[in-house]
Amino acid sequence: MILAAGRGERMMPLTQHTPKPLLLAAGKSLIERIIERLVSAKITEIVINHAYLGKQIEDTLGDGSKFGATICYSPEGEKGLETAGGIIHALPLLGEKPFLVVNADIATDFQFEHLHEKSIDLAHLILVANPAHHPQGDFHLNPDNTLCSNESNCLTFSGIGLYSPQLFQQAPKNSTKLAPILREAMLKGHVTGEYFEGLWMDIGTPSRLEILEKHLLSK
Repeated sequence: MILAAGRGERMMPLTQHTPKPLLLAAGKSLIERIIERLVSAKITEIVINHAYLGKQIEDTLGDGSKFGATICYSPEGEKGLETAGGIIHALPLLGEKPFLVVNADIATDFQFEHLHEKSIDLAHLILVANPAHHPQGDFHLNPDNTLCSNESNCLTFSGIGLYSPQLFQQAPKNSTKLAPILREAMLKGHVTGEYFEGLWMDIGTPSRLEILEKHLLSK
């Protein structure tokens, strides 16, 4: 699943008429870059949620055939359902086995094929070094690879995670944030993680989009 329902308010005015996942960097949209990396890792059954200007996403990406994928959509109306709410809304499309969720507004060279045979409990998160705009991080990675949220030396959640449908069994079926659900599962030792040292960027502002563009054009 690719999460593409954010309004992108920090990206204004670029997102006034364009949903953030369709913003271009070096001539290609953020979400197309994610789709291409997934397909290259033989992940070809993709669900995309959308809200603000979501029809543009469907019109641009179509059924996924031009990428060698099959894309289904999970529309949420104009306001969206927050991260967990969007996942819960899309569960009928995601099946009964663990599934991958990726934010549409990141740039990364993470090798998604690494997760194909990953065994998880309720969730497994990919963590990265804390960027300048998020110095406090999100979760602490323990020596046994479990995660907790009440320790120092936290790392940043990359927006890449594997989830079991069971993680969301008790969650309300409305606008719901993901972090509280994860923290509750962490208290019971049900969430693991790993540290990724490669390229990762959260493309949340026009300046970061410009940095990504420069990086891509320099390659």
